Formats: sequence, C-alpha cells, structure tokens
Amino acid sequence: MTVTPETSAAAWEHGGVVYYFCSVGCMERFRQEPDRFLSMDPDQRHM
Repeated sequence: MTVTPETSAAAWEHGGVVYYFCSVGCMERFRQEPDRFLSMDPDQRHM
C-alpha cells in the first residue's frame, strides 16, 4: 500500500525521516519497533 502525505491517517518522524501511515494503529506498531520494520525488505513492510 502506498500512503502519501495527503492520504495518510498519521505521520511520525524517525531518524530525520517522516513516515506516513494508513492508520494510527500502524503508526503505533512502527513507533514501538522502528528498526524491525526498517530492516525488512520494502515489499514486506506492510503492517
């Protein structure tokens, strides 16, 4: 799923990069373990 700033439900900055999310729940999961998600292959990053 592609989320843009215009379509995002939430955003969070990590390491100087702003990440956009389809829901607040997905953002919270990312906030708890950002390195886990960032170490995944981009095709596997769906939350």
